[in-house]
Amino acid sequence: LARLGAGSACRSVLGGFVEWRRGERADGLDSHAVEVAPSSHWDVVMLVAVVAEGPKAVSSTGGMERTRAPSPFYEAFLASIPGDLERAREAVRARDLAALGVVMERNCLRMHAAMLGAEPALVYLRGASLAVTERVQALRHGGIQAYFTIDAGPNVKVLCEAANADAVIRALGAVPGVVRVIRAVPGPEASVVD
Repeated sequence: LARLGAGSACRSVLGGFVEWRRGERADGLDSHAVEVAPSSHWDVVMLVAVVAEGPKAVSSTGGMERTRAPSPFYEAFLASIPGDLERAREAVRARDLAALGVVMERNCLRMHAAMLGAEPALVYLRGASLAVTERVQALRHGGIQAYFTIDAGPNVKVLCEAANADAVIRALGAVPGVVRVIRAVPGPEASVVD
């Protein structure tokens, strides 16, 4: 049922650190989630630097469909995913923020490169998106481990240790174009509420 809402929605059914696995069906309706580690495994925070609110002009699914055939970089991006996924899984299990961060950043930039290579180019990133990535790199240069990822949209997600979250929130909030910063932590599994 979650998969009917969005491709990645099955990740939200389980708690903690979750991997999205695609099944055998071409329509993806047998996608499912597998827990990599429970929420208590690692004290990290995902911060969302919101640079644009409201619906995107091109949905995530539509964007990938539009990128698939015309982008010469699409197949290379797909080929990199299994290795990136294995490294990310290992990094989560080892609580290795630097290793996970390198994979996150590389993978999202490859995805955006594939979209930029489409004809016509699909550009989700905004100036503020890039300014946030520069701020994250500056934080690392200053000794705070923080790493970005950006899905098919303009908003930037930043992973850091919980102990550094307030400093990272202040730094992201000071970037021109950031509307707000949302704080999220690994949570419990989905449950029915009234």
